[in-house]
Amino acid sequence: MASLGFRQSVKSALQTAKSASTRRNTGQCCSLTEEILGKHAHRPALICTQERPRAHGGPPSRNLNVINHLAWDFDEFDKHIRALARGLVAMGVRKGDRVAVLMGNNSGVFLYEALTQSLQWACASIGAILVTLNPAYRLNELVETINLVGVTHLFTVPRIRTSNYIRMLSDAFPGLCNSTPGNIQEPGLPSLRNLVVVSNIHDTAEWHRETCDVKSITDWRETLIWREDTWEQRHIEESVQSQRSDEVINLQFTSGTTGAPKAVSLTHTNLLNNGISIGDCMRLGPDDVLFIGNLAAWSYGSCVVYPSEIYDPKAIVDSVAQHRCTALHGVPTHFLGVLAEVQKRQDAGEKLDLSCPTAGSPIPIDLMRQLIEKLNLVDLSIAYGMSDPVSFQTTPADPIIKRVETVGRVQPHVKATIIDQDGHVIPVGKPGELCIAGYLVQKGYWEDEEQTQKAMRADPNDPSTIWMHTGDEGIMDEEGYLKSKSDIIIRGGENLFPVQIENALTAHPSIREAAVVSVRDTKYGEVVGAWIVREPGTNMSREDVRRTVAENMNPQNAPAWVWFVGEDGAAGELPKTASGKVMKHVLRKWSAEFAQNAIGTVGGK
Repeated sequence: MASLGFRQSVKSALQTAKSASTRRNTGQCCSLTEEILGKHAHRPALICTQERPRAHGGPPSRNLNVINHLAWDFDEFDKHIRALARGLVAMGVRKGDRVAVLMGNNSGVFLYEALTQSLQWACASIGAILVTLNPAYRLNELVETINLVGVTHLFTVPRIRTSNYIRMLSDAFPGLCNSTPGNIQEPGLPSLRNLVVVSNIHDTAEWHRETCDVKSITDWRETLIWREDTWEQRHIEESVQSQRSDEVINLQFTSGTTGAPKAVSLTHTNLLNNGISIGDCMRLGPDDVLFIGNLAAWSYGSCVVYPSEIYDPKAIVDSVAQHRCTALHGVPTHFLGVLAEVQKRQDAGEKLDLSCPTAGSPIPIDLMRQLIEKLNLVDLSIAYGMSDPVSFQTTPADPIIKRVETVGRVQPHVKATIIDQDGHVIPVGKPGELCIAGYLVQKGYWEDEEQTQKAMRADPNDPSTIWMHTGDEGIMDEEGYLKSKSDIIIRGGENLFPVQIENALTAHPSIREAAVVSVRDTKYGEVVGAWIVREPGTNMSREDVRRTVAENMNPQNAPAWVWFVGEDGAAGELPKTASGKVMKHVLRKWSAEFAQNAIGTVGGK
């Protein structure tokens, strides 16, 4: 897989980085590009092993006679996108409308991923704006975000796990039960007109029980129009001609430090070019098959595989082996689950042939060694981004220590700088606020000028450059590699890095998982706190944990506080997002509460 040769240059005296090559594409995500279709029309594009081959209707798949699940090549994928786009227009979707999707995308839930991915492209072709909603939202959060951006059309499954969305919404808003499809009149959801339900309930009787009294529901299968000689198609073609690459096509929610939700506005240029850049860092090509992915893969003609409706290590291992996946996306929790499944099968005498690089958030070095030894995952790419696109990423060519302890170097066509509280660029090796500029900077928080002005500021020396003030603190080294401040503890003026401490801890055979956070301290400002998940059947004390670090690192890294999950009133597991990332802000809160009650102290500080 050939690299495009993008390189980053870094000024050695100041923490400023800038990429140095020509951006490859500034066009629109209106449909699968002519370049992709021209080169890869009949190559595999999307495999969803949990979906039926023709769940979406339309012409028979070329693969129907050889497999019993959904498997589209790029030409079939494009035909489904176009059919869905025509259906959206017929349903009343117009340029600028907000179309929300509540089907689990990118959260460890992958229900009807083919439709979710098709929606992304179909909305873009019309000029509509796709709004991605978190499936973990409770009713008040869901309503707040829908109303905040004025969602007109909502695509949802009836339920995910314990959240029953249709029942939850219809109980709270009677107007949904009494309105007709396309003409919802509910004061509590003033902008909503269409409620499109994508059924993940396979029992017909149960489906009717869930939805029969909600008259405003549109069946998702009614939103696909397969004929091409229609007024809807002509409307789409006119819409494509009128679009600009800087128009918003996606809204993603973030709360940041304010606690209130804000919608990040992303454009064609933001998303399409970031996909190209990420795929380049991963060295993707048309022969690659990725477990979970989208724009980065398809920009290079790669195939994407979704193996199950929810995160399922067994299904992942099956799919990686069956479909010969060459790349695996995930976070450390996902990889731990996959390793456990592989170990279980190997212990039972099964031979597995797995070989693929990984991409995701920073991985403890001991886990990395296991991934290399047991899964042959020899390449690793770590990425950093906010709710907006990825700005820093490692490549397979980076030294292994950089790939497990940093989030890499600045992406192509992106500038990055570290500043102090007065806005001055500070020396290399010193912590400060990370600021980003370039094509990937969002267009602003949706209809929130105050928050937009706070976060996005023009460079005083070059007003054409807009810096996104991330609110994240970081340290950049002489080579331009970034360490996030969320992964830095400043103890008595010395920078300590939690990922390094976690590496030392998880190397111990009695420790399955470790999460390290800062704990406020009157003497040192901050000290190390460690949350530990023991291996089953082991018994490790707080002193053992502290000693493990002190004997393998500078003793200043040794934890002053240690807590074991499930003990002393602590929760039975580490708090994690739906996608499996440890929520360190929650751990910091827990740590403060335990420390205030003197629970977990160990040794000297």
